[in-house]
Amino acid sequence: MDYHNDRFIDASQLIFEGNTLVALFPANRSDGQLYSHQGLSYGGLIVTPTLKLPAYLAVFKALLAQLHSEQVKCIHIKELPSLYCTLPSEELAYCQFIAKAETTRIDITATVDYRRRIPFSRNRNRGVERAQKKGLQLKEEALFEGFWNEILIPNRQEKHNVSPTHSLTEIKLLHQRFPEKIKQFNIYYKENIVAGATVFETETTAHVQYAAANNQRQELGALDFLFEELINKVFMDKEYFDFGISNENQGRNLNEGLSYWKESFGARSFVHRFYTIKTENHTYLENVLL
Repeated sequence: MDYHNDRFIDASQLIFEGNTLVALFPANRSDGQLYSHQGLSYGGLIVTPTLKLPAYLAVFKALLAQLHSEQVKCIHIKELPSLYCTLPSEELAYCQFIAKAETTRIDITATVDYRRRIPFSRNRNRGVERAQKKGLQLKEEALFEGFWNEILIPNRQEKHNVSPTHSLTEIKLLHQRFPEKIKQFNIYYKENIVAGATVFETETTAHVQYAAANNQRQELGALDFLFEELINKVFMDKEYFDFGISNENQGRNLNEGLSYWKESFGARSFVHRFYTIKTENHTYLENVLL
């Protein structure tokens, strides 16, 4: 997280049982409130795999009580979607219910579940066939410059007049630190890059952080071919393939066209919830166990 520490005041919390670290809450402070770290896509408590529910309740109570003693009025949590959990882990949802958390936002992430596959739509299959006839090729590459400079940045500027969330320098730094977890895949036509995707890989999930193509994408079927290769070949050993969200306006609006396009690859919806909790509500966690 330190590559953008100039933008956030880190206030990550460590919770111990005696001398043993049992939980971590990555966080930053802003305007006297604590947030699941705003420099990260997801948040919540990171706990040891052996931590049982009664201990989890105690951890969450201790976190809220400590923050309340420090005059922090609210804590804002962006929950880790279940598809990224290596074990069943919904204790936080129960703790938030007991502590009377307010749901402030819900995003929808479109995800292919490899255990329950839905076929590509006819339009996607036609695009794949078109790409195969054109002789498109997928290459995994260690360099990000070609995709960033020739495809991603021009695409974002033309469509939305914005820049990618990560600069080229930042993505290269992250890749240097996590070379096995951040991968770049490019599509070539006659030795020219025409599309690509930057994928963040976890134990359970391949997450598409960025995907874009040039203005030949329809003619060549470049994106259809890209995701045919990634979903049906490269990441077949994963449990999930996550396209990411199609929401705008803090989850209150859905980009219908983008959502439909992702679902045409067989993706379906998982939720990503955001909560706000008053730290004074730590007292609600005192008499839960019978």
